[in-house]
Amino acid sequence: MNKSLNTNELKERLMNLAGNEFLELIEDIHPADILDVIRESEEEKAYLIKKLPHWLLADVIEEMEEEEKEEFLNLFTDIEQGNIVNEMSSDEIADLLLSVEPDKANKLLEALDKEDQEEVKELLTYNEDTAGGLMATEFIAIKENMTVAETLTYLQTAGIDAETVYYLYVLDEKESLRGILSLRELVVSSFDIIIRDIMHENVKSIPAFMDQEDVAVIFEKYGFQAMPVVGDEGDMLGVITLDDIIEVVRDEDNEDIYRLGGLNEGEVIDGRARESVKSRLPWLFVNLITAILAGATVNIFNGTIDRVVILASFMPIVAGMGGNAGTQSLTLIVRGIALGELTGENARRVFLKEALTGVINGAAIGVAVSMLGILWSGNPIFGLVVGTAMILNMALATIVGYAVPVVLKKVGVDPALASAVFVTTFTDVCGFFFFLGLATLFISKLT
Repeated sequence: MNKSLNTNELKERLMNLAGNEFLELIEDIHPADILDVIRESEEEKAYLIKKLPHWLLADVIEEMEEEEKEEFLNLFTDIEQGNIVNEMSSDEIADLLLSVEPDKANKLLEALDKEDQEEVKELLTYNEDTAGGLMATEFIAIKENMTVAETLTYLQTAGIDAETVYYLYVLDEKESLRGILSLRELVVSSFDIIIRDIMHENVKSIPAFMDQEDVAVIFEKYGFQAMPVVGDEGDMLGVITLDDIIEVVRDEDNEDIYRLGGLNEGEVIDGRARESVKSRLPWLFVNLITAILAGATVNIFNGTIDRVVILASFMPIVAGMGGNAGTQSLTLIVRGIALGELTGENARRVFLKEALTGVINGAAIGVAVSMLGILWSGNPIFGLVVGTAMILNMALATIVGYAVPVVLKKVGVDPALASAVFVTTFTDVCGFFFFLGLATLFISKLT
């Protein structure tokens, strides 16, 4: 947004300006800023959106969250909706069709030009979490025998509808990707130079069925603004841009955070209570089962607790600290798997590092809690029991925090989905078992 305009000032100008002044204003305003105005202007929304041209409304819709798009489109007539959608890029249209009701999606699809319909239908054949589901089909393709002058002339028309003009893609007669050329390299070259003489033949490309998380890792590795998507035969299908990857990273981060907390990633903060219950209740029942397992473990040692009541005060400390240690390791490993940082080559080294970290941290916390136990009970043996249990539980928790997501990944389960439940179960059950088991062994010296 223009630094001299806040949201309220922008709203006033959008509402009151007309003609050339209005067109000059919207040319300089980012669609995300206009969306902010629309969200905060419920009373004037209908009037405001009627003033905006279709191309700008298309850009505004692309900035919206999935759940907002259909509601916004319903403010327009069927003809207006068709005009707006025709201004959107193919990948954004595909995302829109997936976010609306099937009947609405069919109507919007029918409103597209025949060529656009075919492109969008092709995109919809790909899973939305793959490279094919992310890509746009609007890219600039040139031939290797063209000159720089011919290419610049071609860009004056082809560049208008392209998803990005950062890179030009050199294709052969079979639409196979032969090379790539940046716009900067093009504009600094002499007009009579042939494209094949300045293009790069070693092109980094992305298979259409690659998972979006792996695509994000490749973008991070190479730092490109855009990358081509190719089919099995090397034919170029589309292009993925950096803004698509930023959305992927945000969505994947949100998904991991939600799943680690036992939530459905589709739950929104201002959603209905029914949807929240549906999202959370299944995992609460899973947690209930794990709590029952922990309770059953404690029940085995009821006789020991009856004889040494102070054990009850230290049980949650041992289990809780193990849970904290396991969660630290779990978070690191789940993130490492998501970013591709945990590989077959470094897996053993990472495991040993996590195990050693657990032992050292367990020893440090164990010594502290052992001293606390001695001061609290006045019995050195009690301090030894609680300190040893702490070391064992924290060391095991760290190892489990590493092992659980790795095993889940190998069996094809999202590590973020169920890891926390398993780690919590291990740390609670094992923490109680170590502590109460050791206390049972030394019961004669604790009473």
